[in-house]
Amino acid sequence: MNISGHISVFPKLPDNIARLHELAYNLWWSWNPKAQALFSSLDGELWRSVNQNPVRFLRRARQELLNQAAANDEWLARFAGVLADFDAYMHPQANTWHRRTYGDRDPATIAYFSAEFGLHEALPIYSGGLGILSGDHCKEASDLGLPFVGVGFLYPQGYFTQRITDDGTQEALYEKLDFSEVPATPALDPSGQPVLIHVDLPGRTVYAKVWRIQVGRIPLYLMDTDVERNAPQDRELSARLYGGDHEMRISQEFVLGIGGVRVLRALGLNPSVWHMNEGHSAFLNLERIREMVQQGLPYEAAVEAVRAGSIFTTHTPVPAGHDAFAFELMEKFFWQFWGQMGIDRERFLNLARHEQSWGPEFSMTVLAFHLSAYHNGVSELHGHVSRDMWKEMWPGTPVGQVPITYITNGVHTGTWLAGELRELYDRYLQSDWLEEVDDPATWDALTTVPDGELWAVHNQRKVKMVDFVRDRVARQYTRHGEGPRRLAEANHLLDPNALTLGFARRFATYKRATLIFRDLERIKRILTDPERPVQIVFAGKAHPQDEPGKALIKRIYELSQEPELVGKIVFVENYDMNVARHLIAGVDVWLNTPRRPYEASGTSGQKAALSGAPNFSILDGWWREGYDGTNGWAIGEEREYKDTETQDEADALSFYATLEDELLPLFFERDSTGLPTGWLEKMRRSIVTCGPQFSMRRMVKEYTERLYLPALSTGSAAAAEGYTSARDLAEWKRRVQESWFGVNLQLVQGAPVQAAVGDAISLTARLWPGRLSVEDLAVEIVTGSDGGADFGDDPVVIPMQPGERHSDGSLDYTGSLSPDESGRLAVGVRVRPSHPGMVHAFELGLARWV
Repeated sequence: MNISGHISVFPKLPDNIARLHELAYNLWWSWNPKAQALFSSLDGELWRSVNQNPVRFLRRARQELLNQAAANDEWLARFAGVLADFDAYMHPQANTWHRRTYGDRDPATIAYFSAEFGLHEALPIYSGGLGILSGDHCKEASDLGLPFVGVGFLYPQGYFTQRITDDGTQEALYEKLDFSEVPATPALDPSGQPVLIHVDLPGRTVYAKVWRIQVGRIPLYLMDTDVERNAPQDRELSARLYGGDHEMRISQEFVLGIGGVRVLRALGLNPSVWHMNEGHSAFLNLERIREMVQQGLPYEAAVEAVRAGSIFTTHTPVPAGHDAFAFELMEKFFWQFWGQMGIDRERFLNLARHEQSWGPEFSMTVLAFHLSAYHNGVSELHGHVSRDMWKEMWPGTPVGQVPITYITNGVHTGTWLAGELRELYDRYLQSDWLEEVDDPATWDALTTVPDGELWAVHNQRKVKMVDFVRDRVARQYTRHGEGPRRLAEANHLLDPNALTLGFARRFATYKRATLIFRDLERIKRILTDPERPVQIVFAGKAHPQDEPGKALIKRIYELSQEPELVGKIVFVENYDMNVARHLIAGVDVWLNTPRRPYEASGTSGQKAALSGAPNFSILDGWWREGYDGTNGWAIGEEREYKDTETQDEADALSFYATLEDELLPLFFERDSTGLPTGWLEKMRRSIVTCGPQFSMRRMVKEYTERLYLPALSTGSAAAAEGYTSARDLAEWKRRVQESWFGVNLQLVQGAPVQAAVGDAISLTARLWPGRLSVEDLAVEIVTGSDGGADFGDDPVVIPMQPGERHSDGSLDYTGSLSPDESGRLAVGVRVRPSHPGMVHAFELGLARWV
């Protein structure tokens, strides 16, 4: 029999439920349990099999099923309720926080660029924490009503699917996304035509089509180079996240930054604020400078205009984690570009020159710092680490004044809070608690939740997690070809009554996944104690080229297969958002053991804390701020060690002792009704303290108030009246830099060696301004805790006042300080450039100290 062809036949939505299609294509459903339940109630098994993807679900649902739903009054009532919630949320005049607080603005005021976005497992275009943070940022921007648009890549093969072989080896599989089965639609320009942009790479033009993903109220535009007009190698350019060699990486980042700007232009969007989430997209400001220069603005003024409205968030406290390219590679890609910016090769390369022991490189982080006025790390400790790491960019500036602030990461409550816990919080917290999730007072009512209810909900989630893990492991064993005995073993893994620790994250070596196995016999005794059973669930991916990371996974898997540890250690393959949701809401404790201070922030522990799983972690990243002694446990101390071996030993010993002496007794101590009341108090404290402080709502409000609005103000001012202020500031900087050699400062009257608290200490300095005027300069006293060659984390600046002028053109400045505490006080006097148009005082990296 000959088959002449195949036809794909899809179900048709009955007219009265046709808006299911609209719901499926707006990621709003991903953080609204009622919307998810609407789909899953039609066919729960199908919903699970399509990985909770409503677009794929609607393409595969049986027509009869949809017809029955359209005639089911009960289901239609729930459908109407979900639609009412959706329409109220999406209403153009919705009463959002941003509208109430700041009024209406252009809907694309803020452009947010990121290399990855973790929105839902239905869109596997994220690798880890950076992508999850970007996705949560977009969702909260939508909830708060920010005028916001996201830009990135839609990787056709996404990040890899992880498979663990029967010997524990990680295999990376890439499966091409079927765009007809994901919530993405072609982006259209103002005339209704699909957007297609292009960039010039060495020897060829590369085209990218653009997909639109609706995330609640905001659009996310993602580029895809898999188009027919491209050569085969360029069709693969955006295929995989973080794949390929340096040439592939620079090609991707060229398209992300330069192509991303062109996408917004093609869409008719002209943002005022440009946010680079990590350095991958830093080329975007080169394109913006090129645009302005081509429109007639001098290069120096274009730099000032671009900087004034740009924000750079750095996420990496490890030097090797910052992208950098060889000068030869930059020349290959940009030899035609710097001329369009109005500069030569040397000036172009110096924009991002970063000296290394093997020679200079073009650093994307340095470029992002140079071409943005606002910079931040992602936790308090990370801000300190970043200021110290990049201090050489601002020579003469005390580390505490290096212009890198911090905004600690948070998590999107609606996405990460399990449905059972949301229902519990709904019953006891105020009716609008999700709107006020960042207010600590919102959580006060959690003290009224009875112990029995909180414990029952937790155990309900724990059983679900255990069932989920058993199913995943059984599927893995089936794929390995295991027989009935091993499959039966998988179906009895984990004890719902045991103290369960969760460890799930990217398997990079600095995260030290195997630290707890340093004393193998001791951890075995803990895990196999029949009176106080303990078990650990691991999950996570190593980058396909990270052999040490993959070796960590293999070691853990091998341990999990040892006869005495079967069921005590379990590794769940293919960590994604679905696995994460089950683990954070089902384990008793969240474990994190990074090598301090290499954890920039971390957010998995924040999600667990929100779900009532206290953290047991190194005091690094966010946990250094979150830990208060009542809401979890600390591993190790806040100090430095002479070497990593000593640090590992100290942290491992702290882990064992704290687990044995504090966690285990508290968890297994029960009252007369069988409840672990002490443990429940830890759970409550975890929720109450971490829920508001580490919410994405708090975080995005901080970005708005501390970065977005200031950048909007300075960016708009720089562009006003034909960029008059940008031109003036550029000219002033040029004059200062040319004349700085003639500025001199000497101390006339210094500080005494000793003083008492409250004493008034007067200082006098003499300034020779050279060819500059005194209005161009600020003379200051700088004091701080004695940090050796520096002024500590929080220097105090006291302006000095001009006084007597001398015949040689010098001018005396006087000032005084009055110590309010005893101890060693560092005191210095400096002169620096001063101009009201500078966003921060140290932009030029010029200072003369006496």
